[in-house]
Order: sequence, then C-alpha cells, then structure tokens
Amino acid sequence: MKITPFRGLLSYREALERLLRAARPVEEMEEVPLLEALGRVLGEEVVSSMDVPPFDRAAMDGYAVRSEETFSAGTFSPVLLKVVGEVYAGEVPERGIGRGEAMRVATGAPLPEGSDGVVPAEDTEEEGEVVRIYTPIPPYRNVTRRGSDIKEGEVALSSGEVLTPSRVGALAALGLSKVKVRRRVLVSVIPTGEEIVPPGEKLEGGRIYDINSYTLGTLVKECGGEVKVWGIVGDRREELEKALQEAIEESDVVVFSGGSSVGERDLLEEVFGSVGEILFHGVQIKPGKPLLAAKSGDKILLGIPGYPASALTSSYLFLKPLILKMGGYPLQEERSVMARMSRRVTSNLGRHQFLTVRLERDEGGYLAHPVFKESGTITSLSRADGYVEIPENVDLVERGEEVQVKLF
Repeated sequence: MKITPFRGLLSYREALERLLRAARPVEEMEEVPLLEALGRVLGEEVVSSMDVPPFDRAAMDGYAVRSEETFSAGTFSPVLLKVVGEVYAGEVPERGIGRGEAMRVATGAPLPEGSDGVVPAEDTEEEGEVVRIYTPIPPYRNVTRRGSDIKEGEVALSSGEVLTPSRVGALAALGLSKVKVRRRVLVSVIPTGEEIVPPGEKLEGGRIYDINSYTLGTLVKECGGEVKVWGIVGDRREELEKALQEAIEESDVVVFSGGSSVGERDLLEEVFGSVGEILFHGVQIKPGKPLLAAKSGDKILLGIPGYPASALTSSYLFLKPLILKMGGYPLQEERSVMARMSRRVTSNLGRHQFLTVRLERDEGGYLAHPVFKESGTITSLSRADGYVEIPENVDLVERGEEVQVKLF
C-alpha cells in the first residue's frame, strides 16, 4: 500500500470562501402549485393586482350603523335604530342603510353602503324591528378596511424571499394558485468503496453498511436541494470517471463519499482534475481533513471523507452553505447557546476542531458533554445537540470553561 501525505492544508475559512466563490447560483425558474411552494425561493417580485380585503368588512358579529348616530348612546339612554336586514360572510347586502337604520352583520360580512362601523352584539338589545344601541362607536370601529392588509399595486413579496406558510398565505390572498420559484439545486451523491453495501442486504466479512448516502442525502433535502443517490461505485478509476461524467450531465453538485484521502486507491483528485480545476484538497479541520473540492464548468465537485462522522461534519461545514448559496437561500445564522465544558478536552494544534457535544441543563445553565469518539462513528453526531469550535491555536479546553455550542 502506497500512502502520499497531503501537500498542504487550507484553513477552514479560506477553504469555505474558495468554495463559495466558485459556486454559481441556479438561475432557472419553475412554476409550482402553492401547496408545493413551502421552503422554496421566490423567483419574482409579486405585485398585488387587488386590494386585500377587497371590501370593508365586519370584524365581529353585531349591527352595521352610521357611527355618528351612536355618539349620544349610553347605558341609560340607548339610541334606537330600525333593523332593515341582515348579511352574512360571503353574501352581498341587498340594500344600504339610511338615517335611523341598522343592519345585522356577521363577522367577515361586507358592510352595507351608508354604514361606517359595527356595534358589537353584546352592546345592543333587539326587540321587534328595533335595536337599542347602548355604546357609542367612532367611525370604522370593528371594521376591517378595504386594502388594510395589502393594497392594489403594493409589492406583496420580493424576489428571493423564502416561502413560509404565512407568505404562501399572502399569495393565496391575492388569488394565486401557482408561483414562480427558483429551481432546486440538483445534487448527486455517489458512495464509493468495495467495503460498503446498501442497508437491507446481508453483511459479509469485512463489509459495512452505507451510512453516508443517507446522512448526506437527507442533509441535501434539509437545505432545500434535490438529491439523487447513485449506486455504490468501486475504487477503480474507470468506474469513478464513468460515474462522474454521468452525474455532471444531470447535476449542479456532485458529491463522492469516500476516496478523498491519500491512499493508493484514493483516485478522486486525479479524476476530478481530469475534468476541471482543483479548488483544494485537505483542510485544517478535525474531523474532515481529507476534503476535496473542484470545479468543472459551472458544476461543483466534492470528495467527502468516507468515515461517517467526518463525512457529515464536512457536509455541515461545506455542502450546506454551498447548497444554500446556489439555491438563492440566505446563509443561515447559526443558533447557539453558552455552556460549561463537563470535562477537560485536548485538541491538536494546527487543526481547527469541531467537537460534537450533548447538552444537559443544570442549575447553572448548560453543561456540554463531548460525544465525539472517532471519525468512523455515526453516534459522534447522532447523540449530539451541536458542536464546539476549538481554534487551531488552542490545544486545551478546561473543565468548567465556558464555550459557545453551535446547534445543529
């Protein structure tokens, strides 16, 4: 077995900046039904073609009145008005109201012409054709005005906004059934290695189950991308080249899992270099040191380490921001909490370590318990709530020291 050491390592920040500079956002748009628009990036400015609501409407059950006729109303001196009809939500009033008149209205019903306020039912008493008004109201009290939500000609939503349930609701309020959104980033995940087999198959000597296709594939979906997981590819150059060429044809990003290190069978750097420009190979991080990145035209190629903890950590640090940028999403601000380290932790000088931890509440706030075992263990992340960054110039974090835990 021949092993060649890395020629040089980039810092985490420099590697990430180099990767994101090389990435080109997806420009293509597609139209989708509103129920499929959640989490998508809006592809155009939406200008309202109507007022929302399109009419003045009652904000509660009661009586539509001319507000000025209620100004003298009081508990012991009610104003008497003639009831001339009623209107429910979804109906159109058959007539307006004149002086000395009122009309029963249900919540959401259009106000009849001539009225400018609603007296709540609990402040009235109806007898025969007359209603007694016991409380005065100012103009447009208990009325939702036409265009008070969205006005005709107003920019309701801006291009580039991420569609949340409330923003989808705003589109529905404008009568839209479909919306133009940015196409999802297409990511091919290609597992490599003679030692891995798909879950569900029988394990034989020396084999392990493929974990990375599922962790990386679900991470892509979590970031708003669309993933295609390919069949397992062997550690032979011709197989890697064939899979790469096919994946480039139909993807924006191609991710190989495994084969990015420096052993004799780790051919990815040569394969990537044959179709594009190597951006970097090797980063000063732990775990994830063997990370490989290249660019072929406007396609991005990544070689992710094969060990599960290393693969997923690398993907959180590099693949996630890459998909967010290419998909037009705003780069997410990391959520974090402060905690005290539960025990002393040593680190390697010269390596920017991302130490996974589990959080526990106590009387003093949070305790951070390290859960990282080694790069090959998936529980190093599955049992973690987040991670602590230990800079490359720090080799020791003491028990009880306050640290920032960035949450997954």
